[in-house]
Amino acid sequence: MNKNLKEKTREALSSVLPITAIVLILSVTLAPMPIGTIMLFLTGACMLIVGMGLFSLGADISMMPMGEGIGVQLTKSKKLWLAILVSLVMGIIITIAEPDLTVLANQIPSIPNIVLILTVAAGVGLFLVFAVLRTLFRIRLSYMLLICYAAVFLLSIFSPNDFVSIAFDSGGVTTGPITVPFIMSMGLGLAALRIDKSSQEDSFGLVALCSVGPILAVLILGICYNPSSANYEPVSIPTVFTTQDVAIQFAEGFPDYFQEVSLALVPIVLFFVVFQLLTRRFLKRQIIKIGIGFVYTLLGLVLFLTGANIGFMPAGYFIGTQLVENGYSWALIPLGMLIGYYIVVAEPAVHVLNKQVEEVSDGAISQKAMQRSLSIGVAASLGFSMLRVLTGISIFWIIVPGYLVAIALTFSTPPIFTGIAFDSGGVASGPMTATFLLPFAMGACESLGGNILTDAFGVVAMVAMTPLITIQLLGLFYKKKSSAAAVQEAPEINRLDDQIVVYEEENTNG
Repeated sequence: MNKNLKEKTREALSSVLPITAIVLILSVTLAPMPIGTIMLFLTGACMLIVGMGLFSLGADISMMPMGEGIGVQLTKSKKLWLAILVSLVMGIIITIAEPDLTVLANQIPSIPNIVLILTVAAGVGLFLVFAVLRTLFRIRLSYMLLICYAAVFLLSIFSPNDFVSIAFDSGGVTTGPITVPFIMSMGLGLAALRIDKSSQEDSFGLVALCSVGPILAVLILGICYNPSSANYEPVSIPTVFTTQDVAIQFAEGFPDYFQEVSLALVPIVLFFVVFQLLTRRFLKRQIIKIGIGFVYTLLGLVLFLTGANIGFMPAGYFIGTQLVENGYSWALIPLGMLIGYYIVVAEPAVHVLNKQVEEVSDGAISQKAMQRSLSIGVAASLGFSMLRVLTGISIFWIIVPGYLVAIALTFSTPPIFTGIAFDSGGVASGPMTATFLLPFAMGACESLGGNILTDAFGVVAMVAMTPLITIQLLGLFYKKKSSAAAVQEAPEINRLDDQIVVYEEENTNG
């Protein structure tokens, strides 16, 4: 266990160091930062490293085995009503468990938090049911995505303008570090007992469909409530002068996040207990291991969220503000792309996705190739986001063409890459996007005098969209590479067949 924890912590260190270096360089060049804010950021970075290491290990030994076990059991039972019920309940529970959903709810004070949270949770639960049925009945993912996003863009025409960006952001926020490991492993479990050639392809795509549910839910909610406008909670930079002040900030925040994550995990634990009592699937030793994994997940996520919210959020907002106020608005696009390229590596659920893709594909799709494609996608998304901040162009001018390209690619990309690509959109837009990239855009937008709700919000939506394209382009590259390899092998196989025929004829004649 200690060896695995050290390995996970080393991975986390290599993931967080690049973005830490970028922020430190900016703090002494283009965006001078107060010592107190720097201290908060560095302390937050240390907490991110430890938290990500603990969370990754916890997800490996608790969330993923549990999700896969439930998926296998649902397939074995062959009871459709049970699959629908379990999917709906789990979708609602794990969505309510996502800490970032509360952050989203606070952005819209014109709608009660509980109403928004339950609506989004119901959307995820319903679409998890659709995703499970798709896997069981082997429906092609691209057809379902085409129908779902057509409904999204149709509804967005009738929804209040301020809700459009928030609705698209909700699709990425609600598929976070708690949801992704469970849902992805559940997809593996559902497809594990199948022996047909499309079983691997259908093990992906659950996160993709669960990302659509919140978008539709918030759009419908906006139409039903039809408030005059949405609102947002401005980022506040704490006044910190001494190291003691830094310690106080984290000490005050830690209990809140501990309570938040604990309350989020309790329903999942209770569901697991009921599942185990009914099915007796896991042995005593496995249950103990899963219990230890839950503890690691709890501590890791608390440390990660505390570091990200208290350390990274003020730094992101301050850098965005200072770049504009110091006359470096021209640097927003290239710096945003640079930050986006490296910050996605620090998303905890990204490591879960990359590892699972490599395992399912038997190493054909490497973690390195996945990571590079994700980084390129997120870099592009930050470039578009900063362009919106600078110009105020509508999100529709980027989102609509982007999704049209992504959906068009589904008909020529190998199906397994379609599922991976649309899953990666929800995975990439996690806590780091909400706590650093969004405040970065908000700071820049506010200094430029823009409309934060229409120009800054939408960053999460951009981050969730661009990987859909880059991962599918990776799929086309692999497809072309495989075809070229097959063409090269064909002459060699033909020559070998000819030699075998000649050899058999000689033996026959002899």
